[in-house]
Amino acid sequence: MVRRAFIVAAGLALVLSLVAPSSAAPSADERARALEIYRHIVDIDSSVETYRVPEVADYLAGVFKDGGFSSDDIQVVRQGKTASLVVRYRGDGAGGRPILLMAHMDVVAAHRADWERDPFKLIEEKGFFFGRGTGDNKSGVAALTATFLTLRAEKFVPTRDLIIAFTGDEETQGLTATALVREHRALIDAEFALNSDGGGGQLNEAGTPVVYYLQTSEKTFASFKLTAHNSGGHSSTPRRDNAIYDIADVLGRVRGYAFPVMWNDTTIAAFRAAGPVTKGAIGRAMRRFAAHPGDARAARVLSSDPFHVGQVRTTCVATLLQGGHADNALPQSATATVNCRIFPGVSIASVQAKLQQLAGAKIEVAPLESNYIASDASPLRKDVVAAVSEAVHANYPGVPIVPSMSSGASDGVFYRAAGIPTYGVSEIFIKDSDDFSHGLNERVPVDVFYAGLTHWRVLLTRLAGRR
Repeated sequence: MVRRAFIVAAGLALVLSLVAPSSAAPSADERARALEIYRHIVDIDSSVETYRVPEVADYLAGVFKDGGFSSDDIQVVRQGKTASLVVRYRGDGAGGRPILLMAHMDVVAAHRADWERDPFKLIEEKGFFFGRGTGDNKSGVAALTATFLTLRAEKFVPTRDLIIAFTGDEETQGLTATALVREHRALIDAEFALNSDGGGGQLNEAGTPVVYYLQTSEKTFASFKLTAHNSGGHSSTPRRDNAIYDIADVLGRVRGYAFPVMWNDTTIAAFRAAGPVTKGAIGRAMRRFAAHPGDARAARVLSSDPFHVGQVRTTCVATLLQGGHADNALPQSATATVNCRIFPGVSIASVQAKLQQLAGAKIEVAPLESNYIASDASPLRKDVVAAVSEAVHANYPGVPIVPSMSSGASDGVFYRAAGIPTYGVSEIFIKDSDDFSHGLNERVPVDVFYAGLTHWRVLLTRLAGRR
């Protein structure tokens, strides 16, 4: 259960008001080096269709070695056809146990015919960097890499080890993160982790920064396969029982079902803080829900919006569909995949049971994977709050920082489950209308990418530097 995710918004606002902006703008050389790294890795199709993640890992390993890091502190860990990269920036130990810094090198598949531009070519146009992975999550990979190189060149000695862990299959099975925590714990063991693939800032439609979300928890990811069987037959003699129709009927029931409204300390504090700066019906619903948790009218408004429905309930949606074996034969089987994002505190088994109830006895419902993992929220740390506040305000002074429960999933769930508190602290600020992660024409504002260098520099020097 998510119970201690964040302090009340009023107390947090007091903390943030004491944080002074920092000046850590990157030089022209630093920007050029970051762009070179960004361009190189975006230009590599590291989706599951190509198995080129090891190419990204090997390139980055060479960049770190050329930047002065010892080969002993650079580890490419192979995992089947993919890989992870672990780089240790050694400190003097005065500040305590290491900090883990997370990103992933793999991306969702993208096809040239579907995109306006080549998805695997970093293209700067109209104030954006376009390309698959520009946001999810190669901006984080490039920014963390460039920041390590800059700090090493400046002979910065952290007060604790800083460990980069770039994984290679976050978008699919998460086996690289699982292997790191289970089989290579000594490489990545840390007091806590900062995840570039979680949290982040929101711009309104005018391009003004309005809020920064510090992610303390994630919903559980689980996909289920629904299967209908039938004896089939000749299409010239149709019957009412039909595997494809049976699956279609079930999907209609899944579409029409809404899981119960839920909330926790993180979501209530987030609505309380974000409501006043969110315009229109969504902002009013946030304020009402924060004042009256579970309010049905507010929940309906929030549930009608794809960016907020996951904050008030478990969601399940059909994502894949297959059926039949010939155009002149009745189908002998049909299958559908339903992906669920499960609210903290709700068991995977109970969601499967609900899907089975909706499907009926004739339809098989089974999880696609046996290793889905749930985790509770990470406890709030004052040092993380202060550092994140300073990093955000270095670029966007005065922006409120609020707690966040992600409706998506990342490698953070594996680290939280392994006992490493994890905080989503992405460097990206973006409009809802420009957020095309996993979609067509993925993009990141050019100025936001470069501001990310300041973000990570301030974070790391604040948490692992002498003041």
